[in-house]
Amino acid sequence: MDKLLLISISYALAALSAPITAFAQSAGEPITVKPYAEIRYRLELVDQEGVPENATASTARIRAGLKTTEWHGLSALIEGEAITRLGPRHYNDTVNGRTTYPVVADPSDILLNQAWVRFKPAQQVETIVGRQAVNFDNQRWVDSANWRQNDQTLDAVRVAIKPVAGVSLDYGYAWRVNRALGPRSPQGIWRENDIHLLRGSANTKPIGTITAYGYFFNIPDAPLSSSKTVGLRLVGEQKMSGNAKLLYAAEYANQRDFGTNPRTYSLDYLAFEPGVSVGVVTTKIGWEKLEGNGAVALQTPLGALHAFNGWADKFVNTPAAGLRDLYVDVSIKLPAVAGIKGASTRLKWHDFNASRGSINYGREWDAMLTVPIIRGLTASLIYAEYRAESFGSDTRKLWFALEAKF
Repeated sequence: MDKLLLISISYALAALSAPITAFAQSAGEPITVKPYAEIRYRLELVDQEGVPENATASTARIRAGLKTTEWHGLSALIEGEAITRLGPRHYNDTVNGRTTYPVVADPSDILLNQAWVRFKPAQQVETIVGRQAVNFDNQRWVDSANWRQNDQTLDAVRVAIKPVAGVSLDYGYAWRVNRALGPRSPQGIWRENDIHLLRGSANTKPIGTITAYGYFFNIPDAPLSSSKTVGLRLVGEQKMSGNAKLLYAAEYANQRDFGTNPRTYSLDYLAFEPGVSVGVVTTKIGWEKLEGNGAVALQTPLGALHAFNGWADKFVNTPAAGLRDLYVDVSIKLPAVAGIKGASTRLKWHDFNASRGSINYGREWDAMLTVPIIRGLTASLIYAEYRAESFGSDTRKLWFALEAKF
């Protein structure tokens, strides 16, 4: 049944191109409609202490879409995706009820992932309306969750303005959040929201890029996630001798209760990440603090949950006592082997503690190897091991993935 529906979506998307092109040509200005597709296969293995069974999740995501070129400043995109299980259902996908297995939040489904219209009357101004994947800066606060097989998308209107070179202003209003859990999950869709996204950035040479933002989330379906966050971020680099560069990032934000949130709080976020890049090796040492007061902690409900605080995903929700994450991140570009170029590896180490008191949560090692096999086809091998002290339980995860883009 999944295959039949997927084939139907593919034919429907392809059929759209003919009438669109014909209409444009009759108007005297041809539109090019470009089809595209992505296929991602992933095997995820999870061994989590305290859960009776180990998880084995073999899943595939097939995504296909059409995107037009501009016509009098107008362009459009429509994109569907199918997520399917390949093999036994030996994991908890959050909707199948298999709670004796660890969670692998990739339920099977067929979805309209994106559908938007963009109006760009000039190079300095554009407006996008519709279902869209939204990513701001390092995705700490607003992210499309591409790590999971299903994206997180927003039904929203966004306006971007670039008044002068190096300066950008963004405003977005979203009324619906289509979460990565999918529509069959009770928390898979947040409806009737009042979400405002404000962001401005300026490239202040030679210092770097300074970004100011204000994110206002009023989410009736998840009132404890309603918040207002206002912050400032700096990212830059300085050339040193030879091929060495000094890298740095720093960020501060304050988060308060907002809208339907029944709690009252004011909590801070701090992050520092100095680093050095020398040739093929980049090393960063970071410290991140998400404050908690013992009853409530700073949260990032629309942000990237996998990319920060360990790939084992033990801290996708900040504990009530807050979180301090001291980490080391080393990336290495590998030399060509057997004609394969562009391979890279990455190693990370985390030491997790509470921001309130002296509680040591645990430590984690992460490792990743990425190899571009041929053009458009990439293989990845990823490992994460969390060793618990006073939070969560020992967890080991292993991923193997193949991703093809057409």
